[in-house]
Amino acid sequence: MEERVQKILAQWGIASRREAEEMIRHSRVQINGVLAHLGQKVDPQKDAIAIDGKSVSEKQRPALIYLLLHKPAGVVSTCYDPHRRTTVLDLLPKELREGSGIHPVGRLDADSTGALILTNDGNLTFGLTHPRHSISKTYRVLVKGHPPEAVLQMWREGVVLEGRKTRAAKVHLIEHRAEQSFLEIVLQEGRNRQIRRIAQQLGYPVIKLHRTAIGPIQLQTPKQPLLSEGKYRSLNNREIRFLQDQITQPIKDSAELRSVSRHEMAKKEEE
Repeated sequence: MEERVQKILAQWGIASRREAEEMIRHSRVQINGVLAHLGQKVDPQKDAIAIDGKSVSEKQRPALIYLLLHKPAGVVSTCYDPHRRTTVLDLLPKELREGSGIHPVGRLDADSTGALILTNDGNLTFGLTHPRHSISKTYRVLVKGHPPEAVLQMWREGVVLEGRKTRAAKVHLIEHRAEQSFLEIVLQEGRNRQIRRIAQQLGYPVIKLHRTAIGPIQLQTPKQPLLSEGKYRSLNNREIRFLQDQITQPIKDSAELRSVSRHEMAKKEEE
């Protein structure tokens, strides 16, 4: 059966769909010896697929890997950066970052720190980054100033960004400092730089943004010490099952999800 080449590469665990599309754009993928183009459909049973001149197939699919990384500031959440900045893959040993197809699930912007999942399970990545799925993500955020309760309540109820209201969020004041405030924020969506944009719009710009958890997957638990910046650990079976369960759950809020355009899905980038 014919499928788009980027979907096949994701199913084989060679790259996420987004990364596979980037490979195609950079003329790294060939079909039967001819450069592939975006959206091209192929039959993996009949067509020969190669990356950088090397043949790939489902039989070469590496073992599935699921990691939690503590991303430091200044590191970009991509597999390749044309500006030669440090990527999240640069933090992994060579045996993991080369030939395994591992890639980040969603993103944290370069200035943000904290929990980021890496995997070579392309189907899981596609499912988790689709707008119909919404795993809660917990952030500890340092903002300038002292937002009053009325502003925090406005944030909780949703703020209009680019003509569309954000989903309800949990926003809790942790601590006041002299000219700053620490907030804990729990989101169930990942619009582009959402927390930073809302904070700026409300008049309390972000100074630091740190993701502490993705659902129940945490950088620190009562049984596990804090995962150090730049370090990673393998997800346990319970955490992997949680992620897999998320992409098999029925769709919620279908009316709202219909309003999410294909373009927004393509550029979707978590805080």
